[in-house]
Amino acid sequence: MIRINEMFCSLQGESTFAGLPCYFIRLSGCNLRCSYCDTAYAFAEGREVSIEEILREVAEAAKPWRGAGVSGHLLPLVEVTGGEPMAQKETPELLRRLCDGGYTVLLETNGSLELDEVDGRVIKIVDMKAPSSGESSKNLPGILEKLKGSDEVKFVLGSREDYDWMKDFLRERPWLAERCTVLVSWCDLTRTAQGQGLKPVPAGHHPVSRRWLAEAILRDCLPVRMQVQLHKILWEETERGR
Repeated sequence: MIRINEMFCSLQGESTFAGLPCYFIRLSGCNLRCSYCDTAYAFAEGREVSIEEILREVAEAAKPWRGAGVSGHLLPLVEVTGGEPMAQKETPELLRRLCDGGYTVLLETNGSLELDEVDGRVIKIVDMKAPSSGESSKNLPGILEKLKGSDEVKFVLGSREDYDWMKDFLRERPWLAERCTVLVSWCDLTRTAQGQGLKPVPAGHHPVSRRWLAEAILRDCLPVRMQVQLHKILWEETERGR
């Protein structure tokens, strides 16, 4: 059994797959409490379901697409997210069964847990935590050495300190951007509501704007792809199931 927070079909809001129809399986529970977390409701809320039940719901959601695809990927894509999916021991089996079903499977994971048990067909999106999250000490940079070309690494940045940290991180690992796509997302630390047991933004951070971040990337010639959270533009940030 796996504890599920919610399942829904929407447009993929991030990654190189942004804009494509995607069926999301959000698992409950997380081992981190990032300061800017926008899915804290998934920490505890949820219901126990079997892998077979999940597969049936995914298959039902995929029926209207009738095998349609984009660039070799059947639609809808399927993303397993959280919370932190790898905090549940049944997740690798769920991922394998989804891959066996012919779906393009994405795994969004926070970079603090090992990924050795994840099926090689899964596209891993690893979110390395910057200092403003309050959880950067939990990062396991070693897992990046095992990523393949189709995997992606994401950095969520909200301050100058975050940016400088990422810049140093990438310069210490010049092979990373050559191996896979490196994504950069901006978060507004001035609007982040604290509470629900989230870590505070560490003292001494200087929030930056989205424009500042874009110009810094250009100035420093960083080999990254800046992205926006498309779903937050199309729908209200507080709207669930989108």
